[in-house]
Amino acid sequence: MTLHILADENIPAVEHFFPADAHVQRLGGRAIGRAQLQNIDILLVRSVTRVDASLLSGTAVKFIGTATSGLDHIDQAYLSQRGIGFAYAPGSNANSVVEYVLAAVASISDTLEKLLAGGIVGIVGYGHIGKAVAARFEALGIRYRVFDPWLQQNMINQAATLEQILNCDVVTLHPELTTDAPWPSHHLLGSAELERLRPDSVLINASRGPVIDNAALLAQLTSEPKFSTVVDVWEGEPDISAALLERVTVGSAHVAGYSLDGKLLATRMLSDALKTWQHNALPATDSPVAAASALLLPAGLSRAGQIRYLLQSRYDISMDDALLRQSMATEQVVTTPAERFDQLRKSYRERRELAGSVVALAVPTAAQSDTLRALGCIASSSTDAE
Repeated sequence: MTLHILADENIPAVEHFFPADAHVQRLGGRAIGRAQLQNIDILLVRSVTRVDASLLSGTAVKFIGTATSGLDHIDQAYLSQRGIGFAYAPGSNANSVVEYVLAAVASISDTLEKLLAGGIVGIVGYGHIGKAVAARFEALGIRYRVFDPWLQQNMINQAATLEQILNCDVVTLHPELTTDAPWPSHHLLGSAELERLRPDSVLINASRGPVIDNAALLAQLTSEPKFSTVVDVWEGEPDISAALLERVTVGSAHVAGYSLDGKLLATRMLSDALKTWQHNALPATDSPVAAASALLLPAGLSRAGQIRYLLQSRYDISMDDALLRQSMATEQVVTTPAERFDQLRKSYRERRELAGSVVALAVPTAAQSDTLRALGCIASSSTDAE
């Protein structure tokens, strides 16, 4: 029997990873409604599609997959009640977000140098992404602390209070979005918490927009003193605050986890989950794209310079900042700022991850090899690459 699949248009390689005889339709995530689900067996979504009774009642959808780590857009209880199969992709975009965070740190003044010299990163949330962020900083020899009241504290390395986190050189947010007591993450950082941030610190949000009270953040950034702010996720997406965008140090259109490698991994994870749900023992499908090209690391760079150069070789965060500002500033009659925000995500460029890359050096030193290993790279001599 032919499977009928409806997939968010931003999920790549569905035709490659799912059964060859499946009929695949694509649609923008915000345009997916009950009317579009008639005669659909499998629905594949991302975070912009709310999956609940209002979407699925009266349909014959048998399996839902979300190509995301977060689950706040999925009513899992309803799916269970209906007997609908479900899968998500925990950790698929973790390395992409890790490299976004590192790129943000490396792009703001001498923040990276300060961290390598003994500064501390405060991490909120210790799920798949938070753990990956912590592991990367630890591998680089950068100290960190973790706040996650949603976990048993003996499961957390370097556990800290929120007050201690807010006193760190960099504060990066990675919790799931929840309104549940006793520890709601919705507006976890409000006026009081934002006022505690040091003026020389960096705040990064690559989790969910409402984790920060955006109105409070705007008010804080309008006053003195100002800390540096990197915002990838916004309250009210895709209709974001233009005033807040004007005041953040770096802004992007919810693309921290948008590496091609992470997206492909998510699609493959959903395909494997469907096979398991169907009790299908077919082998996993290989990736449809080749490994990223090798990089050449110039001589004479400091350790911070090496890290910064390699990060920028794969991902230039300033480009996403410029694209978002340009898009929001453009006055067009035919499209709204919200539509242009979504278009940035739909037309996102091919971005490859640094981890797994081969990096050639003239004569690799032990220190250089250690740095490359910490970034997930593979060191080789430039003569080997010729």
